[in-house]
Amino acid sequence: MAEIEPIADRVTSYFYALLFLRHPALRDLFPAAMDAQRDRLFKALLTAATHADDPVTLTTYLTHLGRGHRKYGTLPEHYPAVGEALIGALARHAPETWGPRTEAAWVGAYTTISQIMIDAATEDELRAPAWWQAEVVAHVMRTKDVAIVTVRPDGPYPFLAGQYTTLETPWWPRVWRHYSFASAPRSDGLLSFHVKAVPAGWVSNALVHRARTGDVIRLGPPAGSMTVDHTSDSGLLCLGGGTGIAPIKALVEDVAQHGRRRSVDVFYGARRNNGLYDIDTMLRLQQSHPWLSVRPVVDDGPVGLLSGGIPQAVREFGPWHTHDAYLSGPPGMVRSSLDTLVGIGIPTHRIRHDSIEELVGATT
Repeated sequence: MAEIEPIADRVTSYFYALLFLRHPALRDLFPAAMDAQRDRLFKALLTAATHADDPVTLTTYLTHLGRGHRKYGTLPEHYPAVGEALIGALARHAPETWGPRTEAAWVGAYTTISQIMIDAATEDELRAPAWWQAEVVAHVMRTKDVAIVTVRPDGPYPFLAGQYTTLETPWWPRVWRHYSFASAPRSDGLLSFHVKAVPAGWVSNALVHRARTGDVIRLGPPAGSMTVDHTSDSGLLCLGGGTGIAPIKALVEDVAQHGRRRSVDVFYGARRNNGLYDIDTMLRLQQSHPWLSVRPVVDDGPVGLLSGGIPQAVREFGPWHTHDAYLSGPPGMVRSSLDTLVGIGIPTHRIRHDSIEELVGATT
């Protein structure tokens, strides 16, 4: 890994060149432009290999990956081709460390990786489709670049508040991006997402500026472990930055639906005041639930608002060491908030957030 990491871009390019040269039919499983996908598959393989000696972590990670890959049309017979390209790319670009023992170790690791993913996909096929069709039933612009998109799936779609899914639009086939559910499960079955259009964001710009009522998108399976433990009475400390307020709102609704009075403190952050696009909704929830506290935070705030960013604001209140913490927002905000929470005494097992690496795709 030490030999490969400094030249990961070159290795990744060679990996795909081998894969498509030897198995050209597999090219159709990938998007036309490989900008985001190019690194994702190779990085996932390397991540899995680093956990080869930790079966619990490996199985959890790969089970999710195997289920999620069903939406791409991945079949069991595709795995040997990917393994062949992986071994070929590593052998070519790691001459100092590559040899029979290294190759045997990688073959063994990949065999384990692929079998866990195949088994997970096979099991998932018995209980859920690879994807769902979903009709856009509402599209509301909250700012010039943020829209709340509500869709109706074509069948039952079970998920938990705090989770996320992947979305594909008809304008960019095979390009999937992560988005969190913006509400707890609803009796009418509708799903809402907060989407911010970002520069060069294919899916986000399509959903914000192009999608209209009546359009049909596709949903992948739900995923993520940022969910509430309803067997506990611990308070909840929820930090949401930008559109990361969407799953935080879902968590608040989830607590309300379960009817248990436990304190929930929400810090809602943005760079500027106009970035708090959903603050009115959060304040209405605060008015309805006496156990809920909502504190808006901006990096450079006007009088009456907390300023200096979420980590600094969190330090001013508390103590929080008995709370369960939930983080959602831009990767930088999640990282800095995670460091802050650990620093003020919250054990890491009580801090929940979705994988930063996994959600990098949510920015596009």
